[in-house]
Amino acid sequence: MIELQVGMILEGRVVSITKFGAFVEIEPGRSGLVHISEVSYTFVNDIHDVLTEGQTVRVKVIGIDPGGRISLSIKKTLPPPPRQGNAHRPGPPAGGSRAPYPNGNRAAPRPAPRTFMPPAPPPEPEDFEDQLKRFMKSSDSKMNDLNRHHDKRGGGSRRGSRRGG
Repeated sequence: MIELQVGMILEGRVVSITKFGAFVEIEPGRSGLVHISEVSYTFVNDIHDVLTEGQTVRVKVIGIDPGGRISLSIKKTLPPPPRQGNAHRPGPPAGGSRAPYPNGNRAAPRPAPRTFMPPAPPPEPEDFEDQLKRFMKSSDSKMNDLNRHHDKRGGGSRRGSRRGG
C-alpha cells in the first residue's frame, strides 16, 4: 500500500462517474474523488463529456481528510492555460492625429486603492422566538405598505360587497 501524501502525482482508473465528479482507483481497493471542478481548466457542464469509466488518468493528490477520504485533481497535472494578458484592452486608435485620450489628458484615472476588509463573523443562530418576531415585524410592514397602496388608489369599489336588501 502506497503512503499517500498531498502533492503526489499518480496514475489511476476511473471506476465510477457521478454528476459532481469521478471516483478514481489509485491502487486496488483505494480510490479518491476528482470533483467536477478539478477535471479541467475550462468549465465542465457534464463530466461524461470529458471522462469515461475505465479510462486511465493522471491525478494529483490535493487533500486527505481525517476520515481517510482522498481528494484528487486531474487539471493540476496539466500545464495551466496561457494567460490572455491585456489583449482585451483597447489601444490608441490606428492612424489619424486625434489624441488617444479624451480632452488630450494622457494621464488615465487611477483606481482607488483596495483595502482589506476581514470577513464579517457569522450571525448568531436565532431561536424560534427571534425568528417569529422578525417575521411579524416584516409581515406588519408589508401589510402597512399594502394598505397604504390600497388607500391611495381610492379604496376600491365596495358597491357589490353587500348582499340582500
